[in-house]
Amino acid sequence: MKLRSRIVAFFIIVIALVATIGSTTGSVVKDINLGLDLQGGFEVLYQVEPLHEGDPALTSKDMQSTVTAIQERVNVLGVSEPSIQIEGGNRIRVQLAGVKDQDAARELLSTQANLTFRDVDDKVLLDGSDLKQGGATDSFEGNTGQPVVSLKLKDAEKFGKLTTELASRGPGQNLMVIWLDYEKGDSYAKEAAKEAQGEKPKYISAATVEKPLNTTDVQISGSFTVQETKDLAGILNAGSLPVKLDEVYSTSVGAQFGQEALESTVFASILGVIAIFIFMLLVYRLPGVVAIVTLTVFTFITLWIFEMINAVLTLPGIAALVLGIGMAVDANILMYERIKEELRVGRSVKAAFKEGSKNSFTAIFDANITTLLAAAVLFVFGVSSVKGFATTLIISILVSFLTAVWGTRVLLGLLVKSGYLDNKKTWFGVKKSNIHELSEGVTALDLKTKFDRFDFVHTRNRFFIGSAVFILAGLIVLGIFKLNLGIDFSSGSRVQLQSEQKMTTEEVSKFLDKTGFPAEDIVISGDKSDHAVVRYATDFGKDEVKKINVAAEKEFGYKASISSVSPQVGKEIAQNAVYALLFAALGIIIYVALRFEWRMGVGAIASLLHDVFFMVGIFSLFRLEVDMTFIAAVLTIVGYSINDTIVTFDRIRENLHRSKVINNADELAEIVNKSLRQTLTRSVNTVLTVIVVVVALLIFGAPAISNFSIALLIGLITGMYSSIYIAAQIWYVLKVRQMKKKGGKVNVEKKKRQWGSDEPQV
Repeated sequence: MKLRSRIVAFFIIVIALVATIGSTTGSVVKDINLGLDLQGGFEVLYQVEPLHEGDPALTSKDMQSTVTAIQERVNVLGVSEPSIQIEGGNRIRVQLAGVKDQDAARELLSTQANLTFRDVDDKVLLDGSDLKQGGATDSFEGNTGQPVVSLKLKDAEKFGKLTTELASRGPGQNLMVIWLDYEKGDSYAKEAAKEAQGEKPKYISAATVEKPLNTTDVQISGSFTVQETKDLAGILNAGSLPVKLDEVYSTSVGAQFGQEALESTVFASILGVIAIFIFMLLVYRLPGVVAIVTLTVFTFITLWIFEMINAVLTLPGIAALVLGIGMAVDANILMYERIKEELRVGRSVKAAFKEGSKNSFTAIFDANITTLLAAAVLFVFGVSSVKGFATTLIISILVSFLTAVWGTRVLLGLLVKSGYLDNKKTWFGVKKSNIHELSEGVTALDLKTKFDRFDFVHTRNRFFIGSAVFILAGLIVLGIFKLNLGIDFSSGSRVQLQSEQKMTTEEVSKFLDKTGFPAEDIVISGDKSDHAVVRYATDFGKDEVKKINVAAEKEFGYKASISSVSPQVGKEIAQNAVYALLFAALGIIIYVALRFEWRMGVGAIASLLHDVFFMVGIFSLFRLEVDMTFIAAVLTIVGYSINDTIVTFDRIRENLHRSKVINNADELAEIVNKSLRQTLTRSVNTVLTVIVVVVALLIFGAPAISNFSIALLIGLITGMYSSIYIAAQIWYVLKVRQMKKKGGKVNVEKKKRQWGSDEPQV
């Protein structure tokens, strides 16, 4: 009865999980905040400067006051979940996802709101300090029904005196001119002359004062729309910005681009995950079923955490979530392969489960920690959506460790300990012909593999030479063609146009010439050639963005998606990218050196540099754009590549422990070869599952992450190659040199470390 109850408990847990996920997923997904790249919107990074030259330096109080004023203006727009953050002491990043009229919103945010009432000689009569706080409202003029802004003044007597003085002046001189953001050089006479010629003046209105007005109620009228009066009232209530805001970075994504990116990437992700599920079922059978359950739980918990912490899910974030599933699969594969090895030796199902779970833990732990290091570095140095990618990756790594290790052990343990699987070894993906009789002293490390004919160590030089040739060729290509740097690193502007019809370079060029923004760098993309990407060397301000959007919507039916990076910010992003790679590499080499030994750390870093140089060479040769998502891909591959390397080193260490003494280089070579053969199946299976996902993202995902997917695809393949032919072989070479210094012999003994693992010591 006790054994049967474990089966019942398994099904109760699975049914409860399925019911919980099925009944709550909809509400969880609905409440997740989508980034602007998935629902449209814009992001602006403002450089905050004193309002006037010679003003004192800005304080933290000034910055906070500015944030408060911007927040008040955002409230007028009705945007849900805006993000307004101070960065670096003198910058403010504003992210507004889902805002409908982006041009009006950008104008609203940066307007100084310095309201003044002046006479025709530009003498200030009243200013914003004379208004009651919160006294501006949008309304309609009683007789004409025109939209107006109503104001409440603090002092009726003061207003009465100045209107009495104005009313006493002659015709043409009895005007009260209302200005918003008056600048030096502006004058009523100049603007009135422009108005007479049909141009829109800078001032808001000019009212004739014919009699004294002893009141606190004032109306501002003009050629307003209803939305303009709402915006103006909001600006006045928010108060004048105490500073000057200069745009140094901006990204504007049209709603149609966001919706299209969301649908295509979710579709690609679902295809990739389904392929992983099928693979796990075919290769691992019953444990594959458990993996499907835990992977589903992993996805749900990750999304639930996102919803709970009010995080923003971006387009790269979705890719990180799917890659997180790949990380969770890797943990499952490591455990299942170790269980299969124990079953092949002849152990019982229970004993194989116990040994396989225990022996796989250290490799899973080390692999997750190193990937977590890379993700943390990316979070610190990344910007915008890349930071969202890092956030998702960090959450995915932590949750995958919980579900793929603890969750899998609990569920699979219930089935194994029930006793019903004692004679069902083939249910674990092991062929009957490969199961041996249990012999004393024989362990999984003695098993033959289907890769036994491969001699990795003694052929290492040809692979060293091959890699050196490829890297040299890559450096030559890089020297000739350089990198095709995106605006993230080179500064400038990137404009993406979309049409219902097929687009050609000639048509887009003519449109841009007509709009006043001629360009030569035009690339047509999309399955139906309905997208065009245009790059400019200069960074656009809000006025240029507005002009392009108006023209694009009129010509193609859709507003453009526009990103703009100033030279200063482009330089900073490039520096941060270099720092990210350096700190990630430094963190990994320190961890590997402490966890294993310094020679393994050297081998690990050499393999990572090999992978990065290879990716850079490919991108340079094929002129693929290098932007911040490329750096995200590089650091992701750093994590995956180090996974392979650590699993290999972990098995080398395990095989070393079985040998009390290594007498010569050939014995050491045999240990390295054996370790590589034993872990190769796991490496191939893991890389295959992740490659399936990456290919799905590349084929069906949004164009915005195409280069990201290409970088991942290259890195996954080179990462598996380098862990075998670079990292392990460099460690072997360094270890042989140590043996020669020690007289050609290495004594191997065990020493407990604080993590609880056995480390080989010379």
